[in-house]
Amino acid sequence: MQARQKLVVVGNGMAGIRTVEELLTLAPDLYDITVFGAEPHTNYNRILLSPVLTGERTLQDIVLNDEDWYARHGIRLLRGRTVTDIDRARRVVQADDGSRTPYDRLLLATGSTPLILPVPGHDLDGVVAFRDIGDVNHMIDAATRYRHAVVIGGGLLGLEAANGLAARGMTVSVVHLGAALLDRQLDGEAAALLRENLEARGLTFLLQHQTESILGGTDGRVRAVRFADGTEVPADLVVMAAGVRPNTELAQRCGLHVDRGVVVSDTLQTFDPRIYAVGECVSHRGTAYGLVAPLFEQAKVAANHLALHGIGRYEGSVTSTKLKVTGIDLFSAGNFAGGAQTETITLADMPGGVYKKLVIRDDRLVGACLYGDTADSAWYVRLIREGVGIGALRDRLMLGEAGAE
Repeated sequence: MQARQKLVVVGNGMAGIRTVEELLTLAPDLYDITVFGAEPHTNYNRILLSPVLTGERTLQDIVLNDEDWYARHGIRLLRGRTVTDIDRARRVVQADDGSRTPYDRLLLATGSTPLILPVPGHDLDGVVAFRDIGDVNHMIDAATRYRHAVVIGGGLLGLEAANGLAARGMTVSVVHLGAALLDRQLDGEAAALLRENLEARGLTFLLQHQTESILGGTDGRVRAVRFADGTEVPADLVVMAAGVRPNTELAQRCGLHVDRGVVVSDTLQTFDPRIYAVGECVSHRGTAYGLVAPLFEQAKVAANHLALHGIGRYEGSVTSTKLKVTGIDLFSAGNFAGGAQTETITLADMPGGVYKKLVIRDDRLVGACLYGDTADSAWYVRLIREGVGIGALRDRLMLGEAGAE
């Protein structure tokens, strides 16, 4: 009987483990699998950290694969271990505990790291990112003991963090460099509706404010945030939600090609054919994706090639955005901003809190921005992705799928 090949997975997050799940379906007996996870937990749904912060879910609710799942599939899970080096010539990975693990195939799924603004005071006690369970536990603990929270970043993560902390009784200010919230995901009209809704929940917004420094008290804990214009706002907790960057340190150290992310082909291979990469650490055709749908599409293709089927290709993804704040429905996809050679159809019922904008180019739907009524979001994404001519549908497009039929 032929000995199984060895597959080592660096990263126990959603992209890496989804690849393993797909691989087990296609070729359950091909590999002995070892998974390294830097966190002390099994695989969990990072997208649902926001409802854990608000208290709508518990940590147990968001576990995707429990210990039994790893055991049942004979997967060796090494939790709380970080891979520090890859010896590509000998095909061995080295971990921070000094252990060395050989591989025939290696899957990098190292994810991304939060951007911590390099301002004075960024390392004070009480300054956290919003990235993993450890961060959420910090925030929940702070909410029981302190009053004032400042969230730096008015993007999706920042707004989810702010909403969660407000739900736990903190007074929350959101600091954002831009003139509007979610400026990469929404147009001006939808952003104004969102701001109104969140202000009604008690959040304060400091738009077009640049953080100059974070000030500490005599106890070494944060006490205020100071802005470039000299003003200050009190803070017992500061959450940095100013974006993420692909975690490419390990790939760089072992000499793989890195350009913003770990560069991969349409088969999710790095330029070392034995090493694949998926998820937020990856750069594919010049794009790094930070959303879950593209990561799952990548996982499917990578698994196909690891299973030696060799027929899948990943050609990029149409991305869409949703905010995980209960009671707020917003969605955007594709080129929702419009521009030259495009036309837009809009429906605005501002008193009713509903705004819809569809962007058309060359008789095809290329973008959508919806606020207050997102029931047809999946249909719009399908039309954008398939790129079919809308022809006779055009006049009924705003009515959604049921209306169009």
